[in-house]
Amino acid sequence: MRILYDSRSPEYKVPFGPLTVDQVCTLHMKIPKDVEARFVQLVLEREEADAALEFPFVWAGSEEAYDVFKCEFSLDARGLYFYWFRVTAKTGPFRLFKQGRGTNMEAGDRWQLSAIPADFTVPAAFQGRVMYQIFPDRFARAGSCDLSGKLEPYVLREDWGGQPEYRPDPAAGEILCNDFFGGNFRGIESRLDRLAELGVGIVYLNPISMAFSNHRYDTADYKRPDPMLGTEEDFRSLCDAVHRRGMKLILDGVYSHTGANSVYFDREGIFGNGAVSRGKDSPYYTWYSFRRWPDEYDSWWGFRTLPNVNELSESYLDYIIRDEDSVIAHWLALGADGFRLDVADELPDAFILRFKQRLRQLKPDALLLGEVWEDASNKSAYSVRRRYFTDGELDSVMNYPWRTAILNYVKGADDGAALGEAVMTIAENYPPQVLQALMNSLSTHDTPRILTALVGDFQGDREYLARVKLNPEQREQAFERLRAAAFLQYTLPGCPCVYYGDEAGMEGCKDPFNRGCYPWGGEDPRFLELFRGLGRLKNETPALRSGTVRVTAAGEGQIVFLRQTAEQTVLCCVNRGKTPLRVAARRSLLAREAFQDGEGFTVNPGGCGCFEL
Repeated sequence: MRILYDSRSPEYKVPFGPLTVDQVCTLHMKIPKDVEARFVQLVLEREEADAALEFPFVWAGSEEAYDVFKCEFSLDARGLYFYWFRVTAKTGPFRLFKQGRGTNMEAGDRWQLSAIPADFTVPAAFQGRVMYQIFPDRFARAGSCDLSGKLEPYVLREDWGGQPEYRPDPAAGEILCNDFFGGNFRGIESRLDRLAELGVGIVYLNPISMAFSNHRYDTADYKRPDPMLGTEEDFRSLCDAVHRRGMKLILDGVYSHTGANSVYFDREGIFGNGAVSRGKDSPYYTWYSFRRWPDEYDSWWGFRTLPNVNELSESYLDYIIRDEDSVIAHWLALGADGFRLDVADELPDAFILRFKQRLRQLKPDALLLGEVWEDASNKSAYSVRRRYFTDGELDSVMNYPWRTAILNYVKGADDGAALGEAVMTIAENYPPQVLQALMNSLSTHDTPRILTALVGDFQGDREYLARVKLNPEQREQAFERLRAAAFLQYTLPGCPCVYYGDEAGMEGCKDPFNRGCYPWGGEDPRFLELFRGLGRLKNETPALRSGTVRVTAAGEGQIVFLRQTAEQTVLCCVNRGKTPLRVAARRSLLAREAFQDGEGFTVNPGGCGCFEL
C-alpha cells in the first residue's frame, strides 16, 4: 500500500493550483496504518528564501486501512515554492516526493506551488474569446497608401499570393525580407465581417510600426505606423471598426531590440543627428551597449540589424512607458486594447511589471500577453527565475506546450496520456484567470503552418522548403488530423488563436513560407466550415469560455475532459483509438463520427464530441 496524496484532487488539496497571498490551503494525506506515522510535516522551499517553511499535519481520523492527516497553511510572500513531505514513522523518518500522480519515498520530484498577488486580475473581455493573428503585409489590401518615408530599398509586389522571397538579395548577398505585398489597415478593416463569421473576439496584429522589413520586428520608429500600412487615422479607423463589432485589438510590442536602420540608431545615416550613430551625446545612447562605438554593439542573437536595448535605461523607460506620450500611451490613445510582448523572456521582470502597471493605469481593461515558449509559471531565462505570474506581470502567455502536445497526439506519437498530462500540468501551474486567457495557437508566424506540420517535419534548405506542397492524400490526412487538433484548441481553456489563412487551408513550412498571402476567393470551404462551427461552439457554450478543466481519461488513443462552471458541465472527447467511446450525456453540442444510443452517445474511432451533462 502506498501513501496517498494527489495535488490535483480536491480530496487532497484545496484550492486547486496556485494560492493568493494569505489564502488558506488545506492538504490531506492518507498513510497506511501499518506505517504507524507519528509526525507528518509539509516542507515548502522558495528560491529567494534562506530557509524552508515547515507546517505540521494533524491526525484527522481513519479510513479503513489508512490514517488521514490534515494540514492548513497560508503563505505571506509572493513567489514560486516547491514542496515535499517529511514523515516520522515507527521505523524512523523518511521524505516523501512526487512520482507521477502519486508519491514515492526518498526519490522523485517536488510539487510546485505559486503564491500570486491577491489583486491579480485578467480582463474578462479577453477570457475565452476566439483570437485571430494577422501578419499585416499578407492579409488583405484595400486602396493605396502614401509610401513617402518608406525605408528603401523595397519591392512592392503585384503578384498577391506569390511565394515570399526566400533567396539572398544579389547585391547585398543576404536575405533582406524587403519584399512587400501591400497588406494594409484598410484591407484588414474591409475583412472584419469575415472575422466576425469565424466568431473572432480578439484581433492580434504582428508589428505595425515603421520598419525596413516585411515582418517589422526591426522597429524604425515606435510611434509611427509603417507607411505601407497606412496612417494613424487609418489605424484609428480600424480600431473603431473592431470595437463596433464587439472585438478587441492587441499589438505586437517589440522592446528587446530596435532596428539598426531606425531613428534611434540610424546605422545608415538617413534620419538625422539625434541617433546614436551620429554621436555619444544622443538621447538614445544609453539605450544600447557598445563594445566600441559606433560599430561594435550587442545585438539580438547576433543579427547586426537588430541592436539590443537596455530596457531599464531611464531614457528608454520614459520613452516606452512613462512619458505622457509614451509608446504605450500613443497606441492606446489611437484605439489599441493591449499588447503581446515579443520575446518576453529577454525583457527584465522590472520592465514588464512597469509596463503592466502603466498599461492598467491608462486603460484598466487592457491586456498584456507574453511570448513564452515553455511553462511560464516556472520559466528560467538567463539564469533568472521569471516572475510572470508571482508578481502579476503578465495577464497570460502564448501556449506552445499545448500546441506541441496536441500535434504529438493527433499525429500518433502519443496515445493521449502525454496530452492529458500536459493539459493538467498547465492547468495546475497557472492561475485560473491566466488559464482562461491563454493564446492557444496551432500555427504562428514562427512555426510551420499547422496543415503542413500535421503530415511531416520537412527539413532541408530553402530551395527544398519552397517546393514543399502536400499531395491530395497528404492534404486529406492533414485535414482529418486538423479536425481533432482544432477541436482541442477550441474546447480547452483559453483563447483559440487562428493564424490568418489556417481557416482557408493554407500550407507552408517555416519562415518565410508560413507567411504567404491570404487566398481571398480561393479558400477551401471545408476549412471555413470547420472553424466557423468551432467558433460558434466556443462562443455559445459558457463552460468552454470560462469553465474549469479536468482530464478524466487519457490513453489508448482517447482523451476525455470536463469543462465546468456553476451552471454548466460539458464533456469533451477525442477518440483516435481503436474502440468506440461511450459517453453518458444529456445532449450533444457538437459531434463527429458519433451517434446517440439510448440515453447516451457513442463516439467512434476518428471522432470527437462535446456533450452537455
